[in-house]
Amino acid sequence: MIYDKADEMEIEEAPLSRPVDAVFQEEDRQENILRPKYLGDFQGQQSIKDNLSVFIKAARDRGDALDHTFIVGPPGLGKTTLASIIANEMHSEIRMTSAPALDKPKDLAGILTNVAENSVFFIDEIHRLKPALEEMLYIAMEDFEIDWVIGQGPAARTMRVPLPHFTLIGATTKAGSVSSPLASRFGINIHIDFYSPEELATIIARSARILETKITPDAVMALARCSRGTPRIANRLLRRLRDFASVLGDGTVTEAIVTEGLGRLGIDENGLEKMDRNILRTIIDFYDGGPVGADTLSISVGEAVESLEDYYEPYLIQQGYLKRTQRGRCVTGKAYELLGIRNGRKADADQGLLF
Repeated sequence: MIYDKADEMEIEEAPLSRPVDAVFQEEDRQENILRPKYLGDFQGQQSIKDNLSVFIKAARDRGDALDHTFIVGPPGLGKTTLASIIANEMHSEIRMTSAPALDKPKDLAGILTNVAENSVFFIDEIHRLKPALEEMLYIAMEDFEIDWVIGQGPAARTMRVPLPHFTLIGATTKAGSVSSPLASRFGINIHIDFYSPEELATIIARSARILETKITPDAVMALARCSRGTPRIANRLLRRLRDFASVLGDGTVTEAIVTEGLGRLGIDENGLEKMDRNILRTIIDFYDGGPVGADTLSISVGEAVESLEDYYEPYLIQQGYLKRTQRGRCVTGKAYELLGIRNGRKADADQGLLF
C-alpha cells in the first residue's frame, strides 16, 4: 500500500484526545455508572476472573504490558466492561474505538503512534476491521512497529515507525468472522457465556444499590429470570421498573411491579419479547417450522440480519425454541408449545399463550 506525504503528517500530528470513539461512547453512556471498575466488583464469570487476575498480576510484577487479549461473546455480556477493568487493574490508560470507525490506515496509525507505554487499546467489533488495517495490526501486535510507505513510484520509501508496548484487546460477537492470522496473534482468549439467573440476581442487587432503588428479593429473582442472561438487559429493565415503581407504587420494585412492568413492555416470564415470538410464529406459519435462511427470515419479520443473528437467535437457541441447521433455522416442539400450536393448528386463544 502507498501513502503520500500528507498521510505521514497526519500520523505525526494526530492529537492524543481525538474522539475516535464518539459513537462507541454514546451507546454505553447510560451504562457507565453501573459498570464495575475492578475484577472484585465484576459479578459472575468466575473462571474468567480467576485466570485474568493471574495474568494481570504476572504482567504487573514483570513491568510488562499484558498479552493481547481476544474477548468473544454475545452483546451486552460485559466485553467492554472487562476491557476497562483490565486497564484499571494494570494501572494503565485505555483508548477505545470500534472497527467501523476506523476507515483508513492513517486512522489506525494515528492512534497507535499516540498510545502510552503499557496502555490498553480496545477495538470493539474487531471482526469488521478492514483487511488493510488488519495487516497493519499484524506487525504492530508482534513487533510494536508499523511500516509506512511515503511517496510513489521510484521515489517511494518505507519508514518503520516504532510504537510503545501496548495491549490490544479485540472484542467480537462473531469469532468465526475474525481471520485466523489475526486471531492467532492474541495471547489470551476469553469467551463470555450467558449469565445464570443467580449471577444476574447479584448484578441486579448491586445496580439497585448504586441507583438507590429499593427492590425485594423476589423481584430481583423475577427480573433475573427475564433478563435473557444478559447484564445490559437486566440493568436496562431495572431502570424502567424503577420508573413503574415510582409512579404505580411506593418506589419499591416488588414482584408485582416486575410482572406489571414487563407485561407493559411486552416481555413474558421467559424473557421473550414480541419480536422473539414473531420470529417463531413466522417460521411456523410461513415456512412450516423451517428450515428458513437468515436473509429470508430477516425480510419476513422486518428485522436486520445482524440483529437477528446477534441478539434474538442466541437466546432463542439457548432456551431451546430454535435450532440452526445446514439448511437454515428451524423451530422446536418447545416453540409450538409456547405459542399454543398443536399438530400445526393454533390452539384456542383463551389459553393465554397467543399474543
